[in-house]
Amino acid sequence: MPDSKPNARRPAVPRLAAEAALADDAGALLRRALWLDALDQQLRPLLPPGLAPHCRLANVSGGQLVFVTDSPVWRARLRLAEPELLDAARSVGLNPTAIVIKTTPPPLRPPMATATAASPVSATARQAVSDALASLRESRPGDSMGSGNPPPGSGAGPDAPVSDAPFRPTRGES
Repeated sequence: MPDSKPNARRPAVPRLAAEAALADDAGALLRRALWLDALDQQLRPLLPPGLAPHCRLANVSGGQLVFVTDSPVWRARLRLAEPELLDAARSVGLNPTAIVIKTTPPPLRPPMATATAASPVSATARQAVSDALASLRESRPGDSMGSGNPPPGSGAGPDAPVSDAPFRPTRGES
């Protein structure tokens, strides 16, 4: 028994993620989605001008091609182009007998922008930030007189009441 190996499996070779996904039970579903996407890419250039960005192939079921449009106007235009679309589908190797067109409702929320440009910072805002940083540098905890801190008991120290009013500099302050 010293010659037997405890793990007699084949050596583990890492597989690519796509190979691993296609090998599982969900692989058939993924292969069908890839096939539908490739078929959609073949049929789009054959659509009437202006229609391609507003519709896509959603399914092929039996002898029916199922398209999805983004508004009823494009659904009507696709319906008018049905004979040409059937001929185009036959030219890529399908044998469709009918076309089903569905309209999707608009999204509930507008899609988020992928990259938004930051609004420019005004000179006033930059000055306010630099003033705040300068005041923080001047008043360090533990410093005594001469550090810009008010003397104890003057009513302007850390025990002074806090106002909810916004800061408005007077003429002498900036």
